[in-house]
Amino acid sequence: MSKPDDRAPVGIIGVGNMGGGMAANLLAQGWPVQVRDVDSVKEQNFKQIGAVTHASPAQLAINCDVVIVCVVDAAQTREVLFGAGGAAPAMRAGQTVMLCPTISPQDVEALASGLAQRGIHVIDAPMSGGPARARDGSMSLMVACPDHVFEQHRALLQALSSKLFRISQRPGDGARTKLVNNLLAGINLVGAAEVLALAGRMGLDLGTTLDVIEQSSGQSWIGSDRLRRAIAGDFAPRAHTTLLAKDTKLALEAAQATGFEPALGRVAADTFAQALEAGLAGEDDASVFQLLTKPG
Repeated sequence: MSKPDDRAPVGIIGVGNMGGGMAANLLAQGWPVQVRDVDSVKEQNFKQIGAVTHASPAQLAINCDVVIVCVVDAAQTREVLFGAGGAAPAMRAGQTVMLCPTISPQDVEALASGLAQRGIHVIDAPMSGGPARARDGSMSLMVACPDHVFEQHRALLQALSSKLFRISQRPGDGARTKLVNNLLAGINLVGAAEVLALAGRMGLDLGTTLDVIEQSSGQSWIGSDRLRRAIAGDFAPRAHTTLLAKDTKLALEAAQATGFEPALGRVAADTFAQALEAGLAGEDDASVFQLLTKPG
C-alpha cells in the first residue's frame, strides 16, 4: 500500500477539458502523470509537457497506482475499463480507479462491484468547477469511498482539489451529490438566461442588468459565468450543452427512483433538451440564452 505522501504515477484516461486540467495541475506540482485519450493531438500536447502517453487504457493501468477516469458518460467509462484494451483486466488487486464522470449512482455501483471482484478499489469522485479550476486545483471533488482508500490517496486528492468534500464511504453517493448539484446548476442557468431574455425585451442594457444581479439576491455563480459571455455573443464551448442536458436528465431519473418530482428541475431539463433539438448541442451550455432570445 502506498504511503499518503508517495507520488506514484497517476494515470488519467480522458484529457479533455476537465481531465486535461487535472493532468496539467498534477504535472505542475511534480506528479508523474500518464495519459490516454482517443485524440492523439491531446496526448501529444501532454507528452510535450512531461506526461507519458499510452496506446490503450490497459497499457496505462499497468504501472499506475491510481487510474483516473475522466470521460463523458457511463458507456465510455465501461468501455475504457472493461472494453477491448480496457484498464480493469490489466490492473492488480490493490490498485485504485477514481471515477470522475457525471453518471448515475446505479452505474457507479455496478462499476464498483465489477472492479471489486478483481480486488480493485474505487473512489467515486465527480467534480465541479470547470476547466480553469481543474487546472489550478480549486475545483470541487465529491468523494465517496472507504476510509482506508481515502487515506491512502489523500495526498493526490488534495493535490487535485482545494474543495474536497468527504461524502460517505459508499460509492454512488458522490454521484448522487453531483446530480443534486448539477440539477440546481441547470435550474440556475436556465433561470438566469430567462430573466436576461426578459430584460432584453424590456429594453434594459443586459450588461448593466447582470451587474445588478451579481451584487443582489438573484446572483448565481453559473449565471454570472455563462451569461457574461453569452451577452457578448461568445458561445465557444467550455462545457457543451450536451453535458447539462445529460446531467439534468440523469438527475430526474434519480429523483424518479425516490418517488420525488422536481418541478423546476424538469423545466430546466426540458429547456436543455430543446436546445439540443435546436442544433445547439456543440455550443456552450449558455446556448439556452440563444434559445430563449430567438425570435418567435
